[in-house]
Amino acid sequence: MSELERITARRSELDVLAEELGKRLGEVETEREELVIAERVLLRLAEQDRAEVEAAALVAPVKAQVAGRAVLLIPHRGDDPDETALPGDYRKILAIVRAADGPVQVRTVGEELGLDVGLRGKLEPLQAKMTKLADRGWLHKRPDGRFTARR
Repeated sequence: MSELERITARRSELDVLAEELGKRLGEVETEREELVIAERVLLRLAEQDRAEVEAAALVAPVKAQVAGRAVLLIPHRGDDPDETALPGDYRKILAIVRAADGPVQVRTVGEELGLDVGLRGKLEPLQAKMTKLADRGWLHKRPDGRFTARR
């Protein structure tokens, strides 16, 4: 075998080796990218778990899954009502109704909360929250649609 043939054969071997190493390098890079993504997901899950534990320690409202979305459950008012079980916006509504001299309309509560009461769409979610509070025993909904606080 001549020197030229040996050089050509070795070059051919190195070309095959380079191709194999290139494929292997591509596989390694793909796996590394997958591991980076997995690491990010695990860190986010750990943060969420830590936040949930901290929130539970503060007697946070109970959360449930509805149609794949997390929603807050408004507890029923018991003999010994604990308002801290209510989400903050519900506690504000309750405080406004309690501070009123008599039955209040949703519009009045909306004004106290700083909502644009001129738009019906801004009051409908508030109406739903107040109705939910009434359904759970925190408020009383009168036949005229106004609300009072339960004593």
